[in-house]
Amino acid sequence: MNKVIILAAGKGTRMGTELPKVLAPLQGRPMIKYLIESVIKSRICTKPVIVVSPDNQEIIKHSLAEYDLDYIIQDQQLGTGHAVSCTKELLIDSPIKNLVVFYGDHPFIQAETMEKLIVNHYDPITIMTTRVANFEGWHRNFVRWGRIIRNDGEIQEIVEFKDASLEQQKIKEVNPALFCFDNTWLWKNIQQLENNNQQQEYYLTDLIKIATAQKIRINSLEIDPQEAVGINSQEELAVAEELLGRRKQTI
Repeated sequence: MNKVIILAAGKGTRMGTELPKVLAPLQGRPMIKYLIESVIKSRICTKPVIVVSPDNQEIIKHSLAEYDLDYIIQDQQLGTGHAVSCTKELLIDSPIKNLVVFYGDHPFIQAETMEKLIVNHYDPITIMTTRVANFEGWHRNFVRWGRIIRNDGEIQEIVEFKDASLEQQKIKEVNPALFCFDNTWLWKNIQQLENNNQQQEYYLTDLIKIATAQKIRINSLEIDPQEAVGINSQEELAVAEELLGRRKQTI
């Protein structure tokens, strides 16, 4: 059994809108709807969990009333690790094998990719990665993403851009922050996350370092950069509009 968590508590300050970020319109539809419909189409999860904030819970519930969803409130914005940990009471004792974490501002993950993620998940952690030739053009959307650090081809950790050295910032394999976890392993280890970083937040990506310290292999699935696009600003929204327009023309 699989469960999908979609993180949607962000306020979207950089979007410059009163709407919660995940409800920002992408060609006339809230961006999160594209992701939810891919989850439904994939059939990897029948009832996703949406993590919301006290401020945006009502408007998001109203906007997504057509879907069968569970909602969990993240009272404080303390990072992605904290957001996922807010679902613990709901999920820890459920008969779930695989726990998938997506972001509501990543509208282009396709159902087929979600299915592939589950099929290829055989370790405590599988992460999606994407690779670009450079950070020019629309690839500039990825420049501030966490970098995938490998040693002899094996993933060792993910370093957030703000915490990365200049050399690490040159790495072209980046982290879309899309994960599949073994449910039991996740809840045994998520409490080890610390907030000793510039943002003083609990990063879900730090679970990679924890797994590496346990000599656990990190499995990965590389996806197309267009599928990995996230939206955090009006500039990035414009890029997503263009990419969605191109995709519709090819269908």
